[in-house]
Amino acid sequence: MKLFNAAKTIFAVAVFGAILAPVSKADEWNRKSVITFNRPVEIPGVHLAGWGVLPAGTYVFKILDSQSDRHIVQIFSEDEKTVYATVLAIPNYRLQATDKTVMTFRERPAGQPEALRAWFYPGRNFGEEFVYPKAKAIEIAKAANTPVLFTPAEIPVEVTEPIKAADVPFVAELKNAPILAITPAGEEIQLAQVVTAPPAEVQSAPMLAKAEPAALPETASSQSLIALLGFLAMVIAITLQSPYQRFR
Repeated sequence: MKLFNAAKTIFAVAVFGAILAPVSKADEWNRKSVITFNRPVEIPGVHLAGWGVLPAGTYVFKILDSQSDRHIVQIFSEDEKTVYATVLAIPNYRLQATDKTVMTFRERPAGQPEALRAWFYPGRNFGEEFVYPKAKAIEIAKAANTPVLFTPAEIPVEVTEPIKAADVPFVAELKNAPILAITPAGEEIQLAQVVTAPPAEVQSAPMLAKAEPAALPETASSQSLIALLGFLAMVIAITLQSPYQRFR
């Protein structure tokens, strides 16, 4: 009887783990990161009116859509009920991954908020280098004395309603917008002159990211796994219980 009870316990633990698996996978896909800023931070992208600068506080960053050469990042309120900004980004490579979320910034003159530059998810060499509107990129490039990514596309900077889906027109425009870099002198240059390509052995990494949306619908695979575990547990239970019934 003890063996039978042990089998039921093992099955319950296995099913519980299978139910939790989709949640972990979803966080891995959308790179959900909870970030607390202790001072105001300027952000790019299509943001809610009046939210071009985030006040000090806690925010949630997520990937809305991912392609091999560009990503769409969204910045939420701490409770994830409000989307403050939808931002165009491109893969940013770093030699050493870390076990913590890393945010980098562009320096600004005294009294002005630092400008958000990139976001790196724990354990990944590839992060998100944010793309600014051209006018703002020129301003930041001069202040930081370094090239800044920008898009020359005429995309609205502010919206009155939060962007909640990947198929809205604004997001489609971001996906197709050209991306360049602007120097402190105001010269437009190609990304290859600013963004360092990853080593040859990791060149395939962005292509792997392109296939990741397939991992989003976890429900069917999880149900199949639970069904299989249930069947195996039933077979084990019957096998263990039969001798007990014969000899009691």
